[in-house]
Amino acid sequence: MATRMIVGTRKGLLTLGRDKRGWSVKDYALAAAPVPYAFRDARTGFLWASLDHGHWGAKLNRSRDGGKTWEEIEAPKYPKSARIKPWTMGGKKVPATLTYIWVIAPGGDDQPERMYLGTEPGGLFRSDDGGETFALDKSLWNHPSRMEKWFGGGRDNAGIHSVLVDPRDSRRVLIAVSCAGVFETKDDGQTWNPRNKGLHADFLPDPKAEVGQDPHFIDAGPDHPDRIWMQNHCGIYVSRDGAKTWKRVSKAGETAHFGFAIVTDREDPDTAWVVPAISDTHRTAVAGSLCVCRTTDGGKTWKALRSGLPQKHAYDVTFRHALDARAGTVAFGTTTGNLYVSENRGQSWTCLGSNFPPVYSVRFTE
Repeated sequence: MATRMIVGTRKGLLTLGRDKRGWSVKDYALAAAPVPYAFRDARTGFLWASLDHGHWGAKLNRSRDGGKTWEEIEAPKYPKSARIKPWTMGGKKVPATLTYIWVIAPGGDDQPERMYLGTEPGGLFRSDDGGETFALDKSLWNHPSRMEKWFGGGRDNAGIHSVLVDPRDSRRVLIAVSCAGVFETKDDGQTWNPRNKGLHADFLPDPKAEVGQDPHFIDAGPDHPDRIWMQNHCGIYVSRDGAKTWKRVSKAGETAHFGFAIVTDREDPDTAWVVPAISDTHRTAVAGSLCVCRTTDGGKTWKALRSGLPQKHAYDVTFRHALDARAGTVAFGTTTGNLYVSENRGQSWTCLGSNFPPVYSVRFTE
């Protein structure tokens, strides 16, 4: 059973803990700063948080003492030669500038100093000194598809929001880009290849395009790294062969189909949870009724779990990093400042607070 979580919000970072009396807020840090993503690196015990300061730009913070104190780490910079071609500029190339740190991810257990940052406008940064310095992965940045086929989804430019390191081989890494798709390296970033066979982008002239897909998030458990789950703009997908191929396991019109977040059980590869919304044009809870959908058979069927969740006038949406599961405990936060937890794999839910700022990320730390 999980006992601690950190919650990145529009107005700072919350730490919640569980004791005999249940869950409660234990700490509030980085006050008033938007925290798109925060997590605990199990290798070091350090907490990491990305910040989105608006006028001051994207920032990176680290805590070495469990959140008691925080230090700012110099955020990475794109090389002066790096260029992007945003649609807002009518096809004109402009200098690339860091605008958002979507995700912070550790390297493998055999890479104690390796850290990854997935950023907007589409660069993957890597550190080999514990996060003191970061360098752009130039092989991915120079991929021949990037300039013409990567583009923004809900934001102006492409963003890398998911990084999965293979626990069997740290040289193999999967990333997911919105919008471009899933890319894989098997040689520690020297080369990258798209892995989008089976995905279907309804919004593209060629829905089966190799590049241009819109994964919202991908997840895999450490005990089953080849079973990868994806919440896509156009449905829910699963890969059973390490992202070589994908199969859609949801249907348009059903409750479980559109959404942003997905998480798989760390031990059971057939179990996953999503928090559905109506559609890309109606990003609210389906039928005004908040639920979490769970599959226990690899996506063949989905069950809507509603006990303890509001069933009328619910307008909640859950962002891609705001759902997590650990040892039978599942938690998610919403754009309307609600935070829910289930101690029984989603069968029933308890609201931990309904006056929080909009929730950007939820991650268990213990």
